[in-house]
Amino acid sequence: MLTLYVFLIILFSTSATNKSTGIHMHPLSDEFILHINLKQNLWRAGRNFHRDVPLTYFKRLMGSLRNYPSEYLSQKNYDMDWERVPKEFDARLRWRGCPTLYDIRDQGSCGSCWAVAAVSAMTDRICIISNGTRNFYFSAEDVLSCCRNCGSGCNGGVLVRAWSYSRRKGVVSGGGFGSHQGCLPYEIEPCEHTNPGPRPECGSTQKTPICNKVCEPNYKVTYKRDKIRFQQIYTLNKTRAIKKEIFKNGPVTASFSVYSDFLNYKEGVYYHVAGKYIGGHSVKILGWGVEKGVKYWLVANSWNTDWGNNGFFKIKRGKNTCGIEEQIVFGD
Repeated sequence: MLTLYVFLIILFSTSATNKSTGIHMHPLSDEFILHINLKQNLWRAGRNFHRDVPLTYFKRLMGSLRNYPSEYLSQKNYDMDWERVPKEFDARLRWRGCPTLYDIRDQGSCGSCWAVAAVSAMTDRICIISNGTRNFYFSAEDVLSCCRNCGSGCNGGVLVRAWSYSRRKGVVSGGGFGSHQGCLPYEIEPCEHTNPGPRPECGSTQKTPICNKVCEPNYKVTYKRDKIRFQQIYTLNKTRAIKKEIFKNGPVTASFSVYSDFLNYKEGVYYHVAGKYIGGHSVKILGWGVEKGVKYWLVANSWNTDWGNNGFFKIKRGKNTCGIEEQIVFGD
């Protein structure tokens, strides 16, 4: 068995030599996964999705559209703040009274990452500000369906505009698919990534839900009265300032460029190794640390818990890896 394994490594290594970028390999193939692992040892690739999931599904997931220069927000000023932050930090451990910090949402077959990431961070920050006494689960459905100028719903939106919507209009409550929690729960069903199960197969096309300004039948508060607004929206792009904001007030959101190797991330500190660009993606950053001497951000994805490290991943910090530090967005 060991001899066979060594033979396979030599075989695929030779193949990888001829295709050093991995561009011509299928992004979900065993060959591509092995190629990633042979090229580096900082992170491990493995199977997150069934080999037959269509590539159009992944392009649909990448719904983070670029911000326009006119929408760039004011930087929150940390220039004169000399307070030290720890070498490693995990918001889940500091604010144990806020269980949503452990949540991994599932955007389904919809390019709603820009809305899901924003409301996930909003939910955490409201809890943190209230010292764990206020657990208001912000609705991704409300932002996805009712923010008219955010973009095109499941066909993509702008992260900054999702936050701006929370300031202008406010966002109602709403749990995950089938939860019947809050005013507007998420309508789009999660899908099965790797194994057959009760969820539909990944790849099925989902339309943007219609904006419904009426709460669930059993919810006792009206849509209008359920809205919660953020007073101010900020941005940051300096590593030290980003760390201080997370340390003081909780998770922030970011958009970055996704390449096909990211689809196969399982653990370790991610950086782009091989494969083609797929699109823009929005996520929530909730901490940082150092692994194997490499600095990283701790990030929550929105592809359910059977992707990556129980839905979370680490990505190189301080080098603007895949553009993740270009514009951090959050609100107070």
